[in-house]
Amino acid sequence: MMAQAGFILENKAKKDRIPFKIVNNLAVIEIEINGTPLSFILDTGVKSTILFSLEAADSVQLKNTSPVQLQGLGAGGMVEALKSLNNNIKVGEAVDKSHALYVIFDSSLNFSPRMGVPIHGILGNEFFKNFVVKINYASEVITIYDPQKHTLKKCKKCEDLALNFVNGKPYINLQVASETVQEEVTLLIDSGSSDVLWLFDELGFINENPKNYFNDFLGLGLSGNIFGKRARVPELILGDYLLNDVNTSFPEEVAVLKARFYEDRDGTIGGGFLSRFTITFDYGGSIVRFKKNRNFNKPFHYNMSGLTLEHGGMELVKEERQAAINTNSDSRSEALTRNSISITTEFDFTLVPIYMVVNVREGSPAALAGIVENDEIVNVNGKPAYRYKLYQLISLFSSEEDKRISLQIKRDGEIQKVAFKLKSLF
Repeated sequence: MMAQAGFILENKAKKDRIPFKIVNNLAVIEIEINGTPLSFILDTGVKSTILFSLEAADSVQLKNTSPVQLQGLGAGGMVEALKSLNNNIKVGEAVDKSHALYVIFDSSLNFSPRMGVPIHGILGNEFFKNFVVKINYASEVITIYDPQKHTLKKCKKCEDLALNFVNGKPYINLQVASETVQEEVTLLIDSGSSDVLWLFDELGFINENPKNYFNDFLGLGLSGNIFGKRARVPELILGDYLLNDVNTSFPEEVAVLKARFYEDRDGTIGGGFLSRFTITFDYGGSIVRFKKNRNFNKPFHYNMSGLTLEHGGMELVKEERQAAINTNSDSRSEALTRNSISITTEFDFTLVPIYMVVNVREGSPAALAGIVENDEIVNVNGKPAYRYKLYQLISLFSSEEDKRISLQIKRDGEIQKVAFKLKSLF
């Protein structure tokens, strides 16, 4: 009898619960590769496991390597990589002792600076093949079940959809609609995309008069930067679930040309949509189950500032603090004298992140305020920028319209003050 290929639960366990963190609508999960712990994005939109952090690749003992070329989203060409066979991968109690992965050494494809947390790679669809996988975005827990010991129970408050697999990737059909348009669209489920919805064709949702979109940087793909239009689709329908005014990206044709080998594909559903549900994937039964969570009715936000930031390294800062010191040197005198307290100033030295501007959307509030690429963000609304996580800054820039943002920026070694109000372009 041949052993089961791919991931299995050790010790004949029925299930395992694996914690994760949500960063920019993405599930970041800890895995071990040949005994080395790393942080990976759980990505249903990628078939295989990809390691792209140079530091991580240096620390992991890789086995049986050979050169290959990979193609991903973006306008660039093929990406040089190494294919490595027979690796030991551990995710919670799930183990694959003969796992193939791909290593990319192009430093421009390191996602960590854009996310503000260490990201060493992508854990793809192979993780889902041998399990029933439930992703609870609200509680940040993934539960994996042995499908031989677990069946999906009926759920009146859930929506079950058929999964269609093309080249090992999962697709579903949803409805998009406006007053004049209603279309059924076939969408790749891509948990590795932080956006809500991508559509490859405008389908009547883009208007020039009145203009209802703006041009923007959409993200970083394996084959380069992705640009396109951002707009809103009035309705996105999943069974009895209805979402209104849905942020939607329309990527440039050149960036998704290779992704359209599957002619019926109309776009992608990403983490901005998935994170509003608890989602159960049953690849063996070709079913995916959606159950809305507490985030379902939250309005859709986007970065209104026009700034794209990334982690630009570390610097040492000195911060002073006040410390109280008991000046009594002789404990025997405590009964005869009152305690004397002296206040002194002490200094802490800490390594903190630097946040750099890598893109400014033309005509955005930040651009009109004079912020340019390569400016360093030093202070945000009176608070040192390093006291924010990068995703917290993105959230701040995606808050309510007319919110005032005051920044200190460093340019050519000089500090400048700028301010603007967040403005919706929809």
